[in-house]
Amino acid sequence: MTEYLENVMHLSESVTTGFYFLAPLLVFAPVAGLLINAIFGRRLSETAVGAVASLASGTAFIASALLAHSVGINHGQAVSVPFAEWIHIGDLKLDWTFRVDSLSTTMMLVVSGVGTLIHIYAIGYMREDVRFKHEEGRFARFFIYLNLFIAAMMILVSGDSYLMLFVGWEGVGLCSFLLIGFWFEMDTLARPSWANSDAAKKAFIANRIGDFGFLIAAFLMFWNFGSLQFDDVFLGAASLSAVNSPLTVAIALFLLIGVAGKSAQIPLYVWLPDAMAGPTPVSALIHAATMVTAGVYLVARSAPIYATAPQAQNMVAWVGAATALFAATIAVGQYDIKKVLAYSTISQLGFMVAAVGMGAYVAGMFHLITHAFFKALLFLSAGSVILGLERGHHAHAHHAAHKKESDDSRRRKSQETLRQAHDNASHSHEVFDPGDMRNMGGLRKTMPVTFLVYIIGALALAGIFPFAGFWSKDEILLDAKLHFPGIYWALTIAAFLTAFYMGRQIWMVFFGEARTDAAKSAQESPKVMTLPLVALAVLSVAGGALNLPFEGFHNLGHWLEYTLGEVESLPLNLPVAGISTALAALAIFISWLIYGRNPLKANQKDPLKKPLGFAFTGMENKWFVDEIYGVLVVAPFKKISQFLADVIDWRFWHDFVHDTAIVGTYNFLSEIVLNRYADQKGIDSFFNSWGDFTQWLSGNLRKIQNGFVRSYALSVLLGVVLILGYLIFK
Repeated sequence: MTEYLENVMHLSESVTTGFYFLAPLLVFAPVAGLLINAIFGRRLSETAVGAVASLASGTAFIASALLAHSVGINHGQAVSVPFAEWIHIGDLKLDWTFRVDSLSTTMMLVVSGVGTLIHIYAIGYMREDVRFKHEEGRFARFFIYLNLFIAAMMILVSGDSYLMLFVGWEGVGLCSFLLIGFWFEMDTLARPSWANSDAAKKAFIANRIGDFGFLIAAFLMFWNFGSLQFDDVFLGAASLSAVNSPLTVAIALFLLIGVAGKSAQIPLYVWLPDAMAGPTPVSALIHAATMVTAGVYLVARSAPIYATAPQAQNMVAWVGAATALFAATIAVGQYDIKKVLAYSTISQLGFMVAAVGMGAYVAGMFHLITHAFFKALLFLSAGSVILGLERGHHAHAHHAAHKKESDDSRRRKSQETLRQAHDNASHSHEVFDPGDMRNMGGLRKTMPVTFLVYIIGALALAGIFPFAGFWSKDEILLDAKLHFPGIYWALTIAAFLTAFYMGRQIWMVFFGEARTDAAKSAQESPKVMTLPLVALAVLSVAGGALNLPFEGFHNLGHWLEYTLGEVESLPLNLPVAGISTALAALAIFISWLIYGRNPLKANQKDPLKKPLGFAFTGMENKWFVDEIYGVLVVAPFKKISQFLADVIDWRFWHDFVHDTAIVGTYNFLSEIVLNRYADQKGIDSFFNSWGDFTQWLSGNLRKIQNGFVRSYALSVLLGVVLILGYLIFK
């Protein structure tokens, strides 16, 4: 720490005005929180565990705010704050350095700010989780993972090199794996217990494919530029004389593979919908508001590289646009409340990736921020709905069990049977899916706060004026309209579908009559959950003020200019804004005609199923992408793996190399050479000859002992002669 303070002291006076010494708190505050809960979590109450984790994340948010203030008072100058020497081998020197600039502090504020609200919400959500009430330490473990994620994400966004970015990149991938599979024991009729573990592994593998692309890009950077520091790499890329040089295009495209993995873009998006197997706070924090935006941040941070490789940058834009449209169509056919939001997230990430691919970095980052607000709000509100249905179903099941037992007890039921009835009620959730929108309906009456904030989040996502999503989405559409007409129409259709599937969700969840007893008995969530929802709802309304398209109100644009250079500030374009708003309103109206005017009844088929036919079947089944991947990728991979296991590993390595070559040779050498020749004819013969010699010698010496005195006298005489000879001639 002393060395760290000395490093800060050696920064020039022009940039040490501020709170740069707080940079380590970004990482070590969450680490302190997870260590406290790891050591004392079993002895602390659930409220205390959640408070420790929330305080740790909140401390990181305060540090982020003070660092952002420091950037502002230093006129946006980027500062590298050395913290510790990491690797020093020969000429290779890699340090842990924090980069504090307008782009990194923007991400810090989003991650820690939204993350803190989600931590607070999770206290109430996980406390109500009945699955692991009897497993000591599970509650604390959840918050340990959340704090670990915040720490890893802070390393990702604050690192001063691609190496530190990659360390955080891998850290959040690990946390995603741990948290997706957190409910690995959960077992229902619709979802066996192994499915959650499979979802975690699927996410892990898909992200490793993307990470492979990132690693190759990093190797190319280091091999050609001799460094992974951002400034060194950017200077090296700028020094190349040719635009679209093979080197920069290759680096940019390999980075795109990393983006596709982490930010769930075609073709590596398939992991994110299955990631909804994790607890809902995880879906909000990692798979909606923060981790999945890391790919967008990577492209924005690598803007100088993409500036020298416009062909690769165009590829980024088209991948984003295709993903936005494709995922939006799938969301239309989903019934799980979180799956709809998952595909919506993939689609909105496509908007962001398309924006940064078009060079509209401010628009992309603006949508990243507003999306973090309203998508976290929607996921947490969905969690409130799911929890309300679980509690309603549990209460109804207990009531039914008590009523049945009361009737039966008049006859002859024992206390043991009563306990069995309670167990049946407790485990009856196994045949009920609280996330299926077909099991909902009418929840606006029983969950008014959740209903209100959900409406706000849905309108923001749909891009309705004046909510935050309207301003950020329209800025992307305007950039596309001016420079990429094809992308503009793809994103416009995606925006229309977004408004439609959110309208469909609102009508199915909150309107009409309750379609199940659980929906009738649903209860509003506790205040520890609803207060963060209200805060996010306020941000979803007011967040658009960060970058209004009016002269003097391009706040985010001016802020990011410090890092990204001068960017074009587009004014409000009424035709573009009017068309997008009109289409969104039309989509919501159409959704009302289909799902709102005549709300679904219990067990009623989806009204779109018959008129759309195979198209709806395709959307409902995710266009069979998982099945196609299963046939084209998974099955051949399994066959290759089986071939390698059977032929290469077992028959060749085990049977031939091990058994025949190694063991057979050893047996031959030990049996023929060592045993027959070396042992029997060599060692055994040698020692046997000594035995034979001893036997021969003893036999001859025995002849001397014949009982005749003259023989003994002769022996004495010979002995005397030998001794005298020795004494005379020595």
